[in-house]
Order: sequence, then C-alpha cells, then structure tokens
Amino acid sequence: MQPRPPSAPPQAQIDADVARALAEDIGSGDVTAALLPDAADSAYLLCKQDAVIAGRPWFDATHRALDPQVRIDWRVPEGGHVRAGTVLATLQGRSRSLVSAERTSLNFLQTLSATATTTARYVAAVAGTGTRILDTRKTLPGLRLAQKYAVRCGGGDNHRTGLFDMVMLKENHIRAAGSMTTAVRAARAHQPGLPLVVEVEDLAQLEEALGAGCERILIDDFTPAMRREAVRIAAGRIPLEVSGSVALEGLRAIAEDGVDCISIGGLTKHVQAIDLSLKLGPPPG
Repeated sequence: MQPRPPSAPPQAQIDADVARALAEDIGSGDVTAALLPDAADSAYLLCKQDAVIAGRPWFDATHRALDPQVRIDWRVPEGGHVRAGTVLATLQGRSRSLVSAERTSLNFLQTLSATATTTARYVAAVAGTGTRILDTRKTLPGLRLAQKYAVRCGGGDNHRTGLFDMVMLKENHIRAAGSMTTAVRAARAHQPGLPLVVEVEDLAQLEEALGAGCERILIDDFTPAMRREAVRIAAGRIPLEVSGSVALEGLRAIAEDGVDCISIGGLTKHVQAIDLSLKLGPPPG
C-alpha cells in the first residue's frame, strides 16, 4: 500500500513561491509563446530516470496560475517511486499557457523530486535500525518549506524550520555564554516552551549536557569509538543526534551504533535535479 503523502505547506505559501518564480521567468511576457495560436492542446509529463516524485502542489499551482481551467491528471502519487520512462501526468489546456508554465513547473518538480529521491536513499540505508534521518537548514533560499516537505515525501523527518522554533546551543553559543550549563539555564529561562538541542564536542561535554538537561544532544564529528561510548553513557536518557560529514556509504554503521537520528545537509544541499520533460501532444503508446 502506498503511504499517504505528508501535508504540504499552506496553499498561500505555495502560490507565493509560484508567483515569485513565474515573475522571474516570464517577466513582462512570454514573447515566444505569444507567436503561437492559443488553441486547446494536451501535454504529458515524462520522468526520464528512477525517482521519488515530490512537488505536485507546486507543479499544479504553476499551471493553474496561467490557466485556471487546465486539467491535470496525475498517474502517480506524491511520494511514489517511479521508473525511468514513466508518464507522470497528462494535461489539457491552452497551448500558450502550457508552454509558458513548462520550465517553472518542471523546475519545482525536478528539484523537489531530487530532494525526495536523495532522502529515500538515506532512509533505505538505515531501514530496520530505528534511526531517523533528519534534514537541516541548508536549503535553497526561499524554498525551505518546499524542500522540507520533499524530505518528508522521501521518508525523512524535519529538523527545526528556522532560528525561531528551536533553541540549538552550538560551540559558539556555549563559548559566548561562558559554559554549557549557563547557556542551558538561559535557554530554559527565556524560551521555556521551545525544544532545546545541545551540541557537544567530546564525552566530557556529553556528561555535562546530560546533567543540564535538554530534548536532544548533538554529537558532532565523533569518532566511531566515541560515538559508541556516547550511546553507552546516554543509555537512552536523552536522544542522540549525529551530524557532520555524514556520507551514505557509512550511514548504516552509524545507525547500528544505536544513535536516535542523523541530520544530513546533503538531503537539500547536494541534490541533482531529476530529468523530466513536458511535451505537447498525447503520451506515446
């Protein structure tokens, strides 16, 4: 059974993303599309490589912004795994709007599907271990909510959205505060309703963080031996998050050490767009 896709960002956010992208691409008008007869036409959306599909709400909103009457019939679910050569959707609309919306709609879909596809690989690598894959704030400017949605489509989980919804004490914060304990106390006093994550750089700091109390401890760039010792010391009292230079090749070994989650900037930062095409006319076959 295909799992239900995650909830998308508010429609107003999606529409704002689309309006900004269309303004960037079309500007004062699509001078090439204006040469075409504005007749009823059809198109099909083709995926040229294996992928996890994410971004349908942005694709749809792009086409509907230019033609509110366009009909889009999807053949695959959001978050679905597809093979190369799959026709993802067919469209019925006006020829000018179909070609004007083509690039912007594909830009959204190819980027978000890339994030979902990358995430799915990382999630598959830790399957059965109980370790969760998290994203980071290393997102494309202006598309954070979209990319974090795509991470969820790929089976991953979201870290904090921004600097406003979680207190995260890292090396510089602790140094500026004078000590970890002082920093934790200030966080609890000023933001008691927000989750608190503390980054530690060695086992001594881990002990201090366990004593100070927080919702999660980030062990950054620990060696495998240090990581296993951290899991033993924490003993499930506070969840442990691994971050820093995590590659797909060594991911399962990290998960099997017993950490609770692994945050990976590459889910949203090191993505290669999925190869898609939108072609006028009926699909082949």
